[in-house]
Amino acid sequence: MKIISPKVHGIIDYLVVVFLLASPLIFGFTGRVALFTYALAGVHLVLTLLTNYSAGVVKIIPLPVHGLIEFIVGLLLIIMAYCFLTHHPDARHFYMVFGAAILVVFLLTDYRGLKAPDKV
Repeated sequence: MKIISPKVHGIIDYLVVVFLLASPLIFGFTGRVALFTYALAGVHLVLTLLTNYSAGVVKIIPLPVHGLIEFIVGLLLIIMAYCFLTHHPDARHFYMVFGAAILVVFLLTDYRGLKAPDKV
């Protein structure tokens, strides 16, 4: 069931960037974890700005490709958290939950932008 429209997904994308930029301060991340979080925010902002949907500015990346990139990133964040953040339990939990949230948004977004026909 695809309940998130491309327009709403674009809003979510910008909120994710703000959330990532604030996360080191909110969760007390420092060093490499904070740097990675800021870098992820920057990459997500660039992806959002370059995607061909209402929230995009340059509109180079097709929305389905945007979705595929987010799916891969969600999986990689979970794997990274499990494998590399064993000594940072707060960061580990953050990235496991954040990666899972990305996957949920991926599953709920209509990346084709198709609307269901009206039901009579």
